[in-house]
Amino acid sequence: MFFKKKAQHKEDQSPVTIERLKHLTSNIEDAIFVEHETKSSKTVTLIYIKTIIDEARLNEAIIEPLLRCEKKPINKCITNAKVSDISTVDETEYKLMTGCIILHDSANNQWYSVRMDNPEGRGIETSETETILYGSKDSLTEKIDDNILLIRRRLPLSTLKTESFNLGSQTKTKVVMLYIEGLTNPQLISIAREKILSIDFDQFLDSSQVAAFMEDHIHTVFPQFQQTDRPDVCSQSLGMGKITILVNNTPFALNAPISFFHLFQSPEDYINRWVPASFLRSLRYISFLLSITLIPLYVALTTHHYQMVPIQILFVLVESRGKLPFAPFWEGVLMLTVLEIITEASLRMPTKSSQTLGIIGGIIIGQAAVQAGFVSQVLIVLVGVSAIASFLVPNYSITKANSLLQLIFLILADVLGMIGIVFGLVILLAHLNGLTSLKQPYFAPIAPFYWKDWLDLFIRAPLQWMKVRPESLHPLQKWRYRKGR
Repeated sequence: MFFKKKAQHKEDQSPVTIERLKHLTSNIEDAIFVEHETKSSKTVTLIYIKTIIDEARLNEAIIEPLLRCEKKPINKCITNAKVSDISTVDETEYKLMTGCIILHDSANNQWYSVRMDNPEGRGIETSETETILYGSKDSLTEKIDDNILLIRRRLPLSTLKTESFNLGSQTKTKVVMLYIEGLTNPQLISIAREKILSIDFDQFLDSSQVAAFMEDHIHTVFPQFQQTDRPDVCSQSLGMGKITILVNNTPFALNAPISFFHLFQSPEDYINRWVPASFLRSLRYISFLLSITLIPLYVALTTHHYQMVPIQILFVLVESRGKLPFAPFWEGVLMLTVLEIITEASLRMPTKSSQTLGIIGGIIIGQAAVQAGFVSQVLIVLVGVSAIASFLVPNYSITKANSLLQLIFLILADVLGMIGIVFGLVILLAHLNGLTSLKQPYFAPIAPFYWKDWLDLFIRAPLQWMKVRPESLHPLQKWRYRKGR
């Protein structure tokens, strides 16, 4: 058997020439080559891609200073922008295609680059994926520098460090890792850095693609990175001792390491008073459990355990299911499939039409299914409650995982009844206990057990009680307040 040898991308370290750049930019209509002459009769060639640079600043920052330049080197004439030396074709190509002006001093055969990328882009808006009533309203954008600014405004620390990487042989996407030096455990920083440096792929267009290469476990429905577009969530995570990863051209940041329980925490938990915040968080856990077990419980009871149903409710079930052609299992599969179709269609439709489609479609299809004798009225109620409960979890990845978990529990309930549901819950807990995030336990602080972290687990205790940072993250600075206080 023959195997193809893996192609290795080799960087072009050859010297830069005008002819080589013209070859690189052939068939690129917006590539500009223009020559200007200084006062000392030096010829300077400017090469740039006009669609990705700020043409409004070009004349003021570069051309006018060059025309007034006399005996000084051209890199000394430009004072309104940072000028960098370049020497290789690979470096020149990268800077040219990322919004730099390339300057060539023909007299000295020197090459320079000036960063002047186009500032246009989406402004800072309100988060649409993690909406809250109180709290900050700004969200991350597609510009990585703006995102760093939003975080630094909340954490004005010299210890807030940033490390930059370029990922993707085609996209050369800028990725920035943020952490607080002296607080974040160096082992976590080292693990994250090694994972980023080991990535070898051609395109990275979203932060979720970076997360896919950094996850410890790829064959699971549970995310090992918290994906958020809120700068306050990133700042809070950094202050706890986590790492934040920003990816250029996407408004979603990655926070790690996380546990399963972090996915149930909302920014409003730390804004509301602790009693209602604790109630709402507990409600999310209950809703998650209901969303994956409510319909399987219906199937188990109606298929295997009629004797467990109270007699009054049993009469309702018998009347509801008297003339149905499907078994409870296929009845549940049918309605869950229809529900997923309506949900996906609502997400893909224009905003003004999606709400109408979801409400009208659900009501019409549900009512028609009952009248046609395909499903029972009881199941319609349970499907509605289950669907609403699944959306109480703030993390959308968990909401989508619910559909697969429901199907698995549905099969177990049909085959083994209540024993199958209990068996499924045991397997689910064992699976969660076996996961890790940046090689840290995914089921902490339950396994391993950190009792102090329980103040911010199923409830959110008063902030005055949470004097230490999460022990499961092993931060270098344990206490949240100054010792001299």
